[in-house]
Amino acid sequence: MVAPAALRVVRCGGGTIHGVRAVFSSDSKYLLCASGDFVKMYSVATEETLRLMGGHADLVTGIQLNPHNHMQVWGGRRIWLGGAWGAPAPWPNLAGAVGGLAGVLRRGWELLEHCSGNVYGWKGKPYVYAFQLVSVKLTKTAGQDVEAKELSVVLDGVDASPKHIAFGREGQYVASVKEANLQVYFFKQKQLNRFSVNTAKTKNRNSQFTCIACHPTEDCIATGHADGKIRLWRNFYHKKDYTFSTLHWHHDIVMDLAYSVEGTSLLSGGVESVLVLWHNESDCRKDFLPRLGSPIEYISVSSDGSLCCTLHKDNRITIINSNLRFSKSIQGLIKSKCNKIYVKTGLVVDPRTKALVLNGEPGHLQFYSLQSDQQLFSLDIVQRQYIHQAGLKQADLVKVAFSARGKWLATVEEREEAADPELQLKLWFYDEETQSFKLNTRVNTPHENHITDMCFRDMDELEDDSPILVTTGRDRVFKVWVMVEDTDPEGNYGHIVSWSCDFVGSYHNYQATNCCFSEDGSLLAVSFEEIVTVWDSVTWELKCTFCHPPGKIRNICFGRLTCSKYLIGATDHGFLCCWNLLTCALEWSAHLNVLVLQPDPLSEHIAAVSWLSKESSLFVFKPNEPRPVYIQRNLCKEKILLAAFVPRDEPEMTGSEKYLWLRSSQLFFLTDAQELLTLSTRSLEERLTPSSKQLATEESLPVTPFSLLLGKHRRQQSQEDTDLGKLVVHNKHEQDSPAVKELLHTPAHVLPSASFLCPIFINSLLISKENKSAEEVADEVEMESEKTDDDLDEEGDVTEMEQEDTNPMELLGEMTCKLSKSQERELRKLRKMDYSWISAF
Repeated sequence: MVAPAALRVVRCGGGTIHGVRAVFSSDSKYLLCASGDFVKMYSVATEETLRLMGGHADLVTGIQLNPHNHMQVWGGRRIWLGGAWGAPAPWPNLAGAVGGLAGVLRRGWELLEHCSGNVYGWKGKPYVYAFQLVSVKLTKTAGQDVEAKELSVVLDGVDASPKHIAFGREGQYVASVKEANLQVYFFKQKQLNRFSVNTAKTKNRNSQFTCIACHPTEDCIATGHADGKIRLWRNFYHKKDYTFSTLHWHHDIVMDLAYSVEGTSLLSGGVESVLVLWHNESDCRKDFLPRLGSPIEYISVSSDGSLCCTLHKDNRITIINSNLRFSKSIQGLIKSKCNKIYVKTGLVVDPRTKALVLNGEPGHLQFYSLQSDQQLFSLDIVQRQYIHQAGLKQADLVKVAFSARGKWLATVEEREEAADPELQLKLWFYDEETQSFKLNTRVNTPHENHITDMCFRDMDELEDDSPILVTTGRDRVFKVWVMVEDTDPEGNYGHIVSWSCDFVGSYHNYQATNCCFSEDGSLLAVSFEEIVTVWDSVTWELKCTFCHPPGKIRNICFGRLTCSKYLIGATDHGFLCCWNLLTCALEWSAHLNVLVLQPDPLSEHIAAVSWLSKESSLFVFKPNEPRPVYIQRNLCKEKILLAAFVPRDEPEMTGSEKYLWLRSSQLFFLTDAQELLTLSTRSLEERLTPSSKQLATEESLPVTPFSLLLGKHRRQQSQEDTDLGKLVVHNKHEQDSPAVKELLHTPAHVLPSASFLCPIFINSLLISKENKSAEEVADEVEMESEKTDDDLDEEGDVTEMEQEDTNPMELLGEMTCKLSKSQERELRKLRKMDYSWISAF
């Protein structure tokens, strides 16, 4: 009996991928990016997420490839636990190759560079913004966990950003920038030179350092500045004789710099969303790759110089060829710029693709795939050019709703104006031919004030005939919108479908806040501050009201299936109420500060997320039962403001009854930091498709002479086994040599020297004389078949002696049978016979 797996919180997407510089694999086939507390490995060719490497308990702050072993990845994280050195967090093997590990300094650690056998990173005290560049000596131990004890301080007063540290030619020196100061430390000479940009013949106050890069083959340091200038420093071995030149194209902050592999060109990026290629460090010769979508945060170059990639602030990765031509784009979950606290549109599920739909780029809707952790497509709703200017009031999306089958999409956009907000309601129709949404109806000023909520009547069987949309607003009314058909006066298009207002409702001049339809579409619930009203969706008559003062109604929803007679509401004063629609009375109530109330469309379960004592907790319940069926306290430390149930393609097999509420749908959360969480009994690695994991395993194996030789040997051996299968069976345990297993499965950093491993490995491949191989048996049979019968008679006695002295071969626990002398003669006669005439038939 297998014990059911525990339900745990999994970061399934939305992690910031632009916070750490990306790293190409040595063969430029893969791209490693930090995403939250994971490292994602993307395929450069297919843009697919091939592997998710975990093990850290906090955000990953750095990624580096081991220069002495390109199949080994190092990562670092930042944690504030206090104390001395601790064991690092292990990572799974990279694509099934050799083991990796991550160095962790428990006083605050960010991995920066692996050079000359040392790992360099930052060290800082908790809650003190004073960092040091330290060198860590990692020793080889048996296992993936390494306890590093040798620590030496290289530089004091460095900045915490990895873009402010760079190593010079062949690791001879390290340069650091902070504010208006540049310091260069030479390792051999143990010399430290400091420079200030304020004394470098400049009076610009906005010339502070923002990034740094060192030339790979020359003694030249490139620095980016807040005024958009790039300065090239030379002769910095001498404090007074240094020189610098200036490159200027960016009109704002230079976000990152990167040299090409040969050092013949310099790449720069900033808020203009343009990648600039400077040839030979000349201000006159430069190329551009514009319209990359959003500000460039990091620039990375592959080791062979064939590719480079830019990481953008909207969680986009752009892969670019060496000739500055766009190649691929990997788009994660775009974090909304319109509001840093929450997503205005809410978390909506597209019924067609089962993708999450929410705010994307300004004025756009993003359709985000949960399976691939990438954006499916983006829909331009506002259809206006967005101007990147601080303080400028621009129109953006605030509400989104889908009909039951996804045939209609309703959006609301508004311009933030204090006195007179500009509102637009748009209805979009899904075109099957173009496989996209087309604008059908535009309504200017649908309400006199901001729209607070919007919903479609959720009825599959009536959607095509009588779709209904309800909107609520701060103008103290709710409006019912219906689809009407008009005849084209010119007769070109026949009947024209459009939307118009059919009914306007209100209740005692209170502000309308929320609305929802019952499962069968017969009832509409609209909340007016502290009161919930229930209306007939056919006659629009008021049926009943429910009141629960004090506190305004924050969320309302109907029960489903067997619980359809209940109406649930949450107030901003910390009460969760359940009313019975048949008795028009309060069924039960609980004192709970509910921020999110989300029903499952495929079951009776309802999820409620509360916020108390700086932690979010989850409660799953049925309206007809007073006790929750599942409670998860301390779900996460972030505030959860949005949630959505996404129907599964296939029902989930759960091993425990308390997890049955996850059988039909999966619950996803969006935190105030716009990171996507879910509850699952499987890890992210298990949720990857088998084809992705198989592709990652097969393609990542290094093509070395040894691997080619070993692969060729195995193919030849397999073919010989097939040809000689009728004569003899190999001992298959020879393939499972302990020496071979240790060599191929032991992490590289703990393996002994090659001179020690080579004799053991060669001896494991040798075959003992006591047991003859298949080749020897085949050669003996061929030689004996050429001999005459007389010769065999003369040598009969010798043959019998050899057979008595030779031990029989033990194959898979069975003994081979001996042939008598007469049987051997019959076998030889059969071998000499010509069977070529059978080929004619």
